[in-house]
Amino acid sequence: MKQLALLSLIVSCLMLSSPVSAETKGELTAEQKYEKRMELYQKAEALTSIPWHYLAAVDTFERGLRRTLKNRPREEGVISIFYTEEEWAGPLNPDPADTNPLSIQLFGGVGLDGDGDGLAERTNDEDVLYTLAHFLERYGFAEQDFRIALWEKYQREQSVNIIDGHSKVYKHFETLDLDDHAFPMPIRSTYSYRNTWGDKRGWGGRRIHEGTDIFAGYNVPIRATAYGRVEILGWNKYGGWRIGIRDLDNIYHYFAHLSGFEKGVEVGSIVSPGDVIGYCGSSGYGKPGTQGKFPPHLHYGMYRDNGYTEWSFDPYPYLKAWERQDYRKLKRG
Repeated sequence: MKQLALLSLIVSCLMLSSPVSAETKGELTAEQKYEKRMELYQKAEALTSIPWHYLAAVDTFERGLRRTLKNRPREEGVISIFYTEEEWAGPLNPDPADTNPLSIQLFGGVGLDGDGDGLAERTNDEDVLYTLAHFLERYGFAEQDFRIALWEKYQREQSVNIIDGHSKVYKHFETLDLDDHAFPMPIRSTYSYRNTWGDKRGWGGRRIHEGTDIFAGYNVPIRATAYGRVEILGWNKYGGWRIGIRDLDNIYHYFAHLSGFEKGVEVGSIVSPGDVIGYCGSSGYGKPGTQGKFPPHLHYGMYRDNGYTEWSFDPYPYLKAWERQDYRKLKRG
C-alpha cells in the first residue's frame, strides 16, 4: 500500500511540474496547425485522389471568409470549410443537427463520415474535409475539373479564380507555411510616406484615395509584400503601369504608377515576399505611356474579398508593421 501511495504521489508531482503544451490546452501553435492541416489534407487525398493543394486552397479561401462574414462562426478545429445545417443534414431533414450518414443522405444532405466513427459531424475536421473532397471527386482531378466544381459550389467567377490561384501557390511552394510579409521597397532605399488612405482625389471624377503613397526616386525596386499570384499586370488610366497580386488571405495587393515591370513577371507569376516585381515611377492619369504628371511614387492599396464583393481598406498599419519587421531583419544581419 505504501509503495502504491508513493507511486501515486510521484505521478501527481510529475503532472504538476510538467510544462503544459499549447496542444494540451487546446491551443495549437501556427506550426502545429500547419502540420495538422497537412496531415488531414494528405489523408483526404489518399482516400479520394484529390490533390492536397486543391483542398488547402478551398480551406484557405473559406478561412478568409470566416474572418469577414458575420454570419459565419469561427472554426472549432483547424479546418475552416463551412456548411450550413441545411446543406449538411438536408433541406427537408427534420433534425438539422443530424449526424447519421444514412438519414442525411436520405434527406439530400451532403454530410459524410470521414473518420470512420459512424457519424457525419458538421464540426468534425475529417468529416468536413472528406465531404469536400468527395464533392470535388465527382467532377474529376484535372485543373479544369477543379474549376468547374468550384463554380458549382460558389457560383462566382472571382471566387473560382481566387481559389485556383491559392492552389497554384501551394503547389509551387509545397508547404502551408506562407505567412511572411515584406515592405514594398528595400529598407535601405530612400523613401517617405504618411497615411493618405481616404484622401480626396479629383482626376477622372471625385473619389477617395484607396491606398498609401510611398514617395521615392525613379526606378527604386518595388517588391511583393506577400506570397501570392499575379492577377493583373499592365496599364490602367488611373494607376499607369500597375500590378495586382492576390495573397493567401484573399487580399489583393495593388502596386501602381510604376516605371516598368521586372523581367519575367507576368500574369500568373507566383511571388514571394521581397521579390522585385517592378520599379517606382510616375505613370498614369492618361493614355498608355503617360508619365510625369506627379512626382515618382508607389501607390499601394489593399482590397479584401469576402466571397461576394471586394473593398479597399487602409494599408498604412500593415506597411508600418512590415517596415519594422524588415528593419529588425536588417539589424540581425
